[in-house]
Amino acid sequence: MNLPQPGDTAPEFNAQTDSGEPISLSEFRGKNIVLYFYPKADTPGCTTEACNFRDDFSAYEKKDVVILGVSPDTVKKQANFKQKFELPFTLIADEGHAISDRYGVWGPKKFMGKEYEGVHRTTFLINQKGKISQIFEKVKPGIHSAEILAALEP
Repeated sequence: MNLPQPGDTAPEFNAQTDSGEPISLSEFRGKNIVLYFYPKADTPGCTTEACNFRDDFSAYEKKDVVILGVSPDTVKKQANFKQKFELPFTLIADEGHAISDRYGVWGPKKFMGKEYEGVHRTTFLINQKGKISQIFEKVKPGIHSAEILAALEP
């Protein structure tokens, strides 16, 4: 995995949202962004992480921060996940893992002795100028939103 580094321009992407609308990173220029990558919609860790972002959403709004969640799920799976847990932020379908590749979060993983390729749970804070300001690797879903909010403090 070859992650972009703090200070680098965040890699541009074009994809589809949970509603099937086109989305690109550049449309958020001028905003601070939490771009978080998660392995699979509606699994225990990913649900915990997403619901914590949901529960803290008003704190992100007060800081004028956009939350974007990315996983290799289909638009339909993202839509179902968003609806089921009433997530107030945009989820992005990265079916071919092109975005995950650009951000260096797609790679070999191990689960119960089996090796496979997948998304490493990672979050990028992107500033108003489109530069990566901070990277969180090996994220712990239960405390991650609080960790991000603490990092956003002036």
